[in-house]
Order: sequence, then C-alpha cells, then structure tokens
Amino acid sequence: MTTKIIAQGAEAIITLEKNLILKNRIKKSYRISELDEKIRKQRTKKEIKLLTKAAEIINSPLPIETKDFDKIQMPYIEGKRLSEHLDSFPLKKQKTICKQIGTSISKLHDNEIIHGDLTTSNMILSKNKTPKGEKSDPKKAQSSIYFIDFGLGYISRKYEDKAVDLHLLKQALEAKHFKNWEILIKEVFSGYKKSKDSSIVFERLKTVEKRGRYKH
Repeated sequence: MTTKIIAQGAEAIITLEKNLILKNRIKKSYRISELDEKIRKQRTKKEIKLLTKAAEIINSPLPIETKDFDKIQMPYIEGKRLSEHLDSFPLKKQKTICKQIGTSISKLHDNEIIHGDLTTSNMILSKNKTPKGEKSDPKKAQSSIYFIDFGLGYISRKYEDKAVDLHLLKQALEAKHFKNWEILIKEVFSGYKKSKDSSIVFERLKTVEKRGRYKH
C-alpha cells in the first residue's frame, strides 16, 4: 500500500493512503509521555467531534472510526486546494466561490462551530456536484467548497469568537489573494448574511478590527 505525505506541520503529519486521509498527531519528546498521550488524545477527540458535526451541515470530510487514539481517518476529497487556484479563476468565479464560503461559515456559526483557522489553504474546491442539502440535479451541479482542518476549532456562542473567525479570513484573503481581496471579502460577507446573527457579528467585527491584532 502506497503512503504519501501530503502535509506536515508542528502538530501532525497528513498522509494519503489509497482514498483515505490520515491525520497523525506527532509525539512531543519534550512532554512527559503520559501527559503527551493525554493531550494528543483530547485534541484528536475534539477535532473528530467538530468534523462530525460540521459534516452534517456543510461540505466537510466525515471522519471514519478508528481504534487509534491519536489518528483521524477521513475520505480523500478530490479537488484543488483553494489557496493555490483561486487567483487563476475569472473574477466572476472567484466571487461565486467566496459567496459560497460565506454561506458555509454562516452555517457553522449558527451551529456554534468556530473553525479557528479560516484560510483558503483549509478549503478544497471539489469537482462538480450538487450542493449539500439539495436534491441531485445535473442542472444545479457546481463546484463545491469543502472545509478541512478543524484542529484549532471549538464550540462557542460568543459573537466575539465568530467575528474573530471572519477577521482571520479577511486577513488571509488580503495576504494571499491581495489583487482582489476587497471584492472577495465583500462576497464572503454577502454569503454570511444568511446567518441569523450576521448584523451583530459584523458590528463586533468592527470592534475587533479597531483593536488591531487579536489573540484568542
């Protein structure tokens, strides 16, 4: 069986095995062994819960049960990492994609899910399919955005936390997709208006931006 490393960070190694993605949390030698195991177990369990809940309401990979306490097993989402391809699309398609992103975020926030790391690097543009929640119809098929990596995510009802989530995405668009970022963030906000609390979150976002750099 061929195993391919597709990403590696300080916390985890992401590998592809056949049509499965495995997220394996890395052992930390500087921590006491028992404590390290406890932390990795808690963080893995927390992320699995968030992914499972997210997959019920937006496009997100649904974890597959495994006996390993420090691994998350998920189906491979065939598509393009948005960070690498968004700028190559016509502006009209970029705007459509960003509006979809805003709508998905609104659904997460209405269910009290904070992603914690909203960047286009954590979004996959899949092949054409019917949008989640709609009946299969070839005429309605479109490219769908999948949200991945909920490793920094958590549950919160606070408007402040939702505003910070949007603020992080705004910063990410400005840094990575600077050519059209102002147009694109407007489309994100347009999609986000579907949230029942959007007006309150937008007001709180102004406060967050006035403070400058924010640390959760």
